[in-house]
Amino acid sequence: MDAWALLSVSDKRGLESLAQNLTSHGLKLLATSSTAAYLKEQGFQVQSVEALTGFGEILDGRVKTLHPVIYGGLLASSSEHHQAQRVAMQAPDIRVVVVNLYPFEEAWRAGTSGDDLVEEIDIGGVSLIRAAAKNHERVAVLVAPDQYDTFIQTPWPKQDTAFRRTLAVTAFEHVAYYDAVIAEGLGSREGSWPDRLVLAGQQSTPLRYGENPHQSGAFYHNPQGGGLAAASVLQGKALSYNNYADADTALRLAQDFVDPAVVVVKHQTPCAAALADNINEAYQRAHDADPVSIFGGVVAINRPIDPLLAAKLTDLFLEVIIAPGIDPDAKSILAKKKNLRVLTVPWTRQPGLDIKGIMGGFLVQEEDLFRVPMAEWQEAAGPSVRGRARERDLEVAWKTVARVKSNAIVVAKDGVTLGIGGGQTNRVDAARQALDRAGEAARGAVLASDGFFPFGDVMELCRERGVAVVVEPGGSLRDQESIDIANEAGITLLLTGERHFRH
Repeated sequence: MDAWALLSVSDKRGLESLAQNLTSHGLKLLATSSTAAYLKEQGFQVQSVEALTGFGEILDGRVKTLHPVIYGGLLASSSEHHQAQRVAMQAPDIRVVVVNLYPFEEAWRAGTSGDDLVEEIDIGGVSLIRAAAKNHERVAVLVAPDQYDTFIQTPWPKQDTAFRRTLAVTAFEHVAYYDAVIAEGLGSREGSWPDRLVLAGQQSTPLRYGENPHQSGAFYHNPQGGGLAAASVLQGKALSYNNYADADTALRLAQDFVDPAVVVVKHQTPCAAALADNINEAYQRAHDADPVSIFGGVVAINRPIDPLLAAKLTDLFLEVIIAPGIDPDAKSILAKKKNLRVLTVPWTRQPGLDIKGIMGGFLVQEEDLFRVPMAEWQEAAGPSVRGRARERDLEVAWKTVARVKSNAIVVAKDGVTLGIGGGQTNRVDAARQALDRAGEAARGAVLASDGFFPFGDVMELCRERGVAVVVEPGGSLRDQESIDIANEAGITLLLTGERHFRH
């Protein structure tokens, strides 16, 4: 059999075993310079691409394999017409292609930029992969060492067109991801959105199922990683689709705070959030704010977990705990809860994209961040707000309401949420829900709304329940109704000029 395997790899893992398998089936080895040198060192007979084409590398290695003899042997179909042309030009009958692409993603993530980053864009490798995948009727293509074992263990007679088609699909996905990373690494999404948006995702882990058992699911991380993609899972069962969704909401909110903070999330919406001078006090306040909903919840903590806090966290059933670090003694305490998922996450944040699938496509937007600082909020009614304690109440209420499902209302006092209302079809029902949960503690508290008040009804509720401060975006045509009620009731009304819907 006068058939060849073309190899061009930077990652030499498993290459010797693969080459042995190829030669055992009668394939001759053809390789680019460094790969050929490596194979010769391992005792294989191999012909270099340069020797076949009669041309060495040019343009500092930018051109190695781009030659008609290579592509004639690679793209020739089984037709007599194609094969006659291949033979006439003395092109090898290439039946297997093994290629690694230049590590553009790794270079970009490491901070490489400018001309150095451009040099990490692979041209010849991508062309070889695409050509081999197109001609999968005759050619098998491998793009990563983790494919070698399956290829080796698949009996040669079973490596039929269907088998090679599967490899081709993987190859096209590989190249598409590679191109998407390059587009993201070289481009910028600032300003107008592109006509064609390409998203790159690498599967981190398959999931047992999606939101419900009859739905399949997987978690993909983007090239820059961060967030839960960078988490270290220290213990517990594998995370589910719902665990990831809840943990993401909890992590985002916990990272919004600078003071020691503890956040509890259930079904992608906060059920408690608390700030304090130390993390143990913050946890106790968050726990006591809603001791029912915390059961089976996700807890995010923006300080390392010490043994005292670890002991408290093991007193009840939780699904997931997230923190920037854990004391060694605290780890052994948490380990007593074997099914409890415990994650440590780098406490850095890179603004990304929010993506939501709809029928026929997906919606994309920038991440919702806080852009208007508290010092720039308009004091529209009532007495001026002064003092660190009141500012802490405003912060916990305003930042928490942004993570609650719209319509959303949060009541807070003494640095902790007292009542949360969300996911309602009108704002006054959300306000009643939050105020009812707060009860008598609503007197003297702060109430935050993620959207403006279209009428004065919510402000009337605030007067009835004794709320002291209200913060909302403003911008309604009927803002004056709320302003008048606030002035009559002596309620401080702050307008942020910034809404935070979360549907």
